[in-house]
Amino acid sequence: MSTTPAVGEPLIQLEGTSKTYRSGELQVTALQPTTLRVDAGEFLAIMGPSGSGKSTLMNVLGCLDVASSGTYRLAGSDVGSLSEEELAEIRNRRIGFVFQQFNLLASMPAWRNVELPLCYAGVSRTERRERALAALERVGLADRSDHRPGELSGGQQQRVAVARALVTEPALLLADEPTGNLDSTSTADVLGLLAELHDAGRTIVLITHEDDVAAAADRIVRLHDGTVVSDRSNAPRAGLHRAGKVPS
Repeated sequence: MSTTPAVGEPLIQLEGTSKTYRSGELQVTALQPTTLRVDAGEFLAIMGPSGSGKSTLMNVLGCLDVASSGTYRLAGSDVGSLSEEELAEIRNRRIGFVFQQFNLLASMPAWRNVELPLCYAGVSRTERRERALAALERVGLADRSDHRPGELSGGQQQRVAVARALVTEPALLLADEPTGNLDSTSTADVLGLLAELHDAGRTIVLITHEDDVAAAADRIVRLHDGTVVSDRSNAPRAGLHRAGKVPS
């Protein structure tokens, strides 16, 4: 896998990329041939109703599924040519995932949840803890590192999930409906955090069906029936940023 491109250079490049699912004689094309470029440092929202293909596109971008046709280049590497082992390494080291369900282990304190990707990467115990605590500090939860998920609010739990996604220093942060289980206050808090990470140079792709959530991004792609129907720049609404910056 090549190094992360400089800001403004392509991180994601799809060329005629499609995904078709087959079951016996049944064939369903969930993603029509799609061409899409996302530059390093962009904050992109992918929108669409249920069945629009946004989840399929997310799975392809996250290397959770392989395209049926066309090409997908991530940081210059052709994803379609990689082995299962290489794809697993990309998912663990090069892409940070944040999901609607926080997917935190209830029995573990926050820092132990954050260090998990580093365990899979074979990082030493001392370094894992140091990096986990640094990631929690980055998302404003240094004082909650020893709290278990049940002792945290929904917004705080999602911040822990974001810290876990960041701990490997990924090229891409992929957030799938990250505010779906949050109230309006926690939603604004998490979107503010994503905006700060973007300001610090992080590349973010946000999957959502909500206009208010997509308004945090500086570019919005809309899907319908597996096809990109619009791709436009967006001026993020005011009030998303907390005071100060999140360190890069």
